[in-house]
Amino acid sequence: MAKYETMLVTSASLDEEATAALVGKFKSLIEANGTIDSVEEWGRRRLAYPINKQNEGVYTLIHFTSGPDFPAELDRVYKITDGVMRSIIVAKEEEAAKPEVKAETEAE
Repeated sequence: MAKYETMLVTSASLDEEATAALVGKFKSLIEANGTIDSVEEWGRRRLAYPINKQNEGVYTLIHFTSGPDFPAELDRVYKITDGVMRSIIVAKEEEAAKPEVKAETEAE
């Protein structure tokens, strides 16, 4: 099992209920194939450039753990779902043990 995060930008033209239903669909798909660590609803934000003649989108960030073959399936579902403007799935690197830096104090 590996850790992933996905950013999803849905159309701002959908009402809040439709957006919640769309995100809920993806959350249930992720839960069926792994576990959700956290969900961050970033809300409506202005896009850097117009996408499909829209200037705003609703952002959602989901951290999850799943098998290595699931992100490809999730990406396929993102691409065929109406209302999804952009999406990205990133594999998070395992955090290696970071050596502690000891502060050296000089006695004067």
